Amino acid sequence: MKSILVPVDFSKQAEYAAKVASVIAKQTDAKIFLLHMLELPTGIIDPASFGSTNNSPTALLFLKRAHEKFEDFKKSSFLKGVKVEDSVQFHKAYDGIIDESVKQGADLIVMGSKGASGIEEMLVGSNTEKVVRNSEIPVLVVKEDISNFKIENIVFASNFKFDKRSAFQKILNFAQLFNAKLHLLKINTIHNFETTKDSSDAIRNFINDFDLGDFSLNIYNDVSIELGILNFAKVIDADIILLNTHGRRGLAHLFNGSIGEDLTNHAKLPVLTFKL
Repeated sequence: MKSILVPVDFSKQAEYAAKVASVIAKQTDAKIFLLHMLELPTGIIDPASFGSTNNSPTALLFLKRAHEKFEDFKKSSFLKGVKVEDSVQFHKAYDGIIDESVKQGADLIVMGSKGASGIEEMLVGSNTEKVVRNSEIPVLVVKEDISNFKIENIVFASNFKFDKRSAFQKILNFAQLFNAKLHLLKINTIHNFETTKDSSDAIRNFINDFDLGDFSLNIYNDVSIELGILNFAKVIDADIILLNTHGRRGLAHLFNGSIGEDLTNHAKLPVLTFKL
């Protein structure tokens, strides 16, 4: 891993994400690229004339303040010893994050998120969810302040269908970066029941021919897939949850319905998605 992109809107959640990114950067000797997107109304800034006298004083004031905030942000103690670059750009947040991740050749995007519930969850499509849906590189979503972040126990939850194998090596590579134990997890529910033997056979067929290193194979029963993943993660004291996404309707097709979106919104643990 060489480059980690961290979108920064100077919120607490962005700081939480940057803290986690700094831990990963220190362990992998990666550079962190901090990105702030200024979404100004049309007329205040003309992107084609950025940096010229044609830009309004209002736009230049926003730009100056953003750079001042970045200077303070880069003095954060958790960034000490990390190679850091920063950029302020006039762009819609979602488009700018995706474009910049490609331009910078980023290996990982780490984003903060407040999560959502109830009517807000139904009506609001956050920039984080849009990035998860469309990013070609892994996206790590962080919602809480983690004082001593580590990656020792990883949960990889899947239905272990063969069409998910295409991204599995990326998941193994991530686990091996941190010499972490990978806990393979299949959830059984009353509505989607499978015998232990069938579930075990499905997982073993899925991992056949891969070099997994330290891993465990787990079949967990619960009332829903989402709760099963969250409860299992608590049982083993997991540090992070890994998921695959097709990129259709965010994480909606991870298993059935909107399990992936629910996890991204509700899980307290960091959730890392890999696009199939």
